[in-house]
Amino acid sequence: MNTDWTAFGRVDADGTVYVKTAEGDRVVGSWQAGTPEEGLAHFARRFEDLVTEVDLVEARLKSGAADAAHSLSSVKRLRATLDEAHVVGDIDGLAARLDRLSSLADEKAGEAKAAREVARTEALARKTALVEEAERIAAEATGWKSAGDRLKEILDEWKTIRGVDKKTDGELWKRFAAARDGFTRRRGAHFATLDGQRKQAQAAKEELVREAEALSGSDDWSSTANRLKDLMTEWKAAPRAAKEAEQRLWERFRAAQDAFFTRRSEVFSARDAEYQGNLERKQAILAELEAIDVDADARAAQNKLRDAQAAWHDAGRVPREAAAGLDRRWRAAEERIRVAMDSAWRKTSPQDNPLLRQMRDQVAEAEQRLARAQAAGDARRIKEAEQALASKKQFLALAEQAS
Repeated sequence: MNTDWTAFGRVDADGTVYVKTAEGDRVVGSWQAGTPEEGLAHFARRFEDLVTEVDLVEARLKSGAADAAHSLSSVKRLRATLDEAHVVGDIDGLAARLDRLSSLADEKAGEAKAAREVARTEALARKTALVEEAERIAAEATGWKSAGDRLKEILDEWKTIRGVDKKTDGELWKRFAAARDGFTRRRGAHFATLDGQRKQAQAAKEELVREAEALSGSDDWSSTANRLKDLMTEWKAAPRAAKEAEQRLWERFRAAQDAFFTRRSEVFSARDAEYQGNLERKQAILAELEAIDVDADARAAQNKLRDAQAAWHDAGRVPREAAAGLDRRWRAAEERIRVAMDSAWRKTSPQDNPLLRQMRDQVAEAEQRLARAQAAGDARRIKEAEQALASKKQFLALAEQAS
């Protein structure tokens, strides 16, 4: 809305220009270049320029786009020059408006100062928290990569924080830099120690590899397999060497084990094929023994049992999974013939009882078999011989009690 500011001025006959104020008319200049109306218009435009400047200051102040302290300075400057300004317009109204703006600017400057103080306090708290976190990392962290990454993140965040006074900011920066340097030294010491440990681990695993490679050609299947398993346990318990050395040594270690167990598997496969043939022979012996008519001729059954015992022994070992079942069938067949013989010769004197003589011979033979197994140091044969001897002794004791 345009206002006719010329109404607040006048020009006298000699060209002197006055502005009207509450305190009276004040000389603002002289106009000789044209009509009085043109002179008033000239000085009114100057006032309009002042109004425009005040409008701009007020708009920026109220919008928050300007610094309140700077706006307050502008308002005070305009207000101080207004009493001497060479303009024609509502001097009193503009003065009152500037006074109101001065109060508003002062209030907003106070708010801005308080906000800056809050921001400074928050910035100080944030940087202090970052420094304390860095110091904890420097003193306690053992996750070296994640801790190092976090220190980089702290530095990046640090750079975004503004508002802390220079002195305090410098002191906090010294603490942060010291924490970062402390972490770097501790990490370096850790990896130096780790490098030494890895060298020791490498030396220990090289020794395990050498032993495994020495054993890879052994034919002592049982003890070598057990030792290789022990070496694997020691390998797993040992610290890790450096990555490349660990992989290289592991490949050699596994190759040595694979070489041994592959050969053992081949030998055992051939042995199993042999044992399968033994199994078939023993099954045939059992089938024949189980088919004997013991009631028809107990003595003939006894003779066939003796022949079967020799053939059974000569047949050799069978696959482990079949051994228990065969033994049960064999004991049942023996018991069947023993019972028949016991029934037939119950009245025969113990000294003349052929069954007892046969059973004593079997016990003696079993004792000799156990002695041979013990001499050979074969644990499995010893165990089998001990079981067979115990069984035959038990049957002999029962037979002697019955006589």
